[in-house]
Amino acid sequence: MNEGIDETKRNFLKLMVTASVVAGAGLSLGVVVKSLSPPQAGINSFPTLKLVDSSGNPVLTSSLPTNDPSAMQFSYPLQSTPNFLLSIGDSNGTPVNIGATQVSIPATGATYQSYSGVGKNGSVVAYSAICQHLGCIFPELRFYPAGVESITLGGKTYTGVLHCLCHGSTYDPEKGCSVLTGPTTHPLPMIKLVWDSSTDELYVSNMVGPTIYGRASDLTGETPISGTTTEVTNLGNPFTA
Repeated sequence: MNEGIDETKRNFLKLMVTASVVAGAGLSLGVVVKSLSPPQAGINSFPTLKLVDSSGNPVLTSSLPTNDPSAMQFSYPLQSTPNFLLSIGDSNGTPVNIGATQVSIPATGATYQSYSGVGKNGSVVAYSAICQHLGCIFPELRFYPAGVESITLGGKTYTGVLHCLCHGSTYDPEKGCSVLTGPTTHPLPMIKLVWDSSTDELYVSNMVGPTIYGRASDLTGETPISGTTTEVTNLGNPFTA
């Protein structure tokens, strides 16, 4: 009479055989497992892409309204990685020249230099549209233009900021989206815009700042963008929705 096979013993023997083969090849089991895993989607470097509208026409800096609370967003450096495209102005609606500045990462104490604004007035900038606290996106993370919208936190009123309604994190887009209020401990990553003054067209070519929330790397975790352009989409004004 045949006796039942002890599955525990069978699995143990299989593991021993696998381990002996791995050892004989001079490899670690971790290396073998890694080689059998599918490669993570991503790219090797930041691409240079032209910003276009839904019809494929170039986005011009002169077409971007100053202090518009409507969310103008594009994906970069990978698909489904949203970023804000903003034209910053003061409380009177006058474009503000955004200069490069030293930005601190409260979590680590490290600093980095942000990019300058571009366009005729130096007022156009772009930042990650994923909150660095727990990854909330638009409409929870939204732009409060100076003189147009404001938010009061702890008795203090903020305007001209990016603020997340999920948990209260606030960022200053005039200062590299540095942290104004927690609970976030990281600024929003900034996208490098390149302006062609002869055509008024915009390109994106790099990023600076902490890693995008939820990513091991800015260049992995999503499908690459195909082609040489990335589309800017108007998601609407969250204050009138």
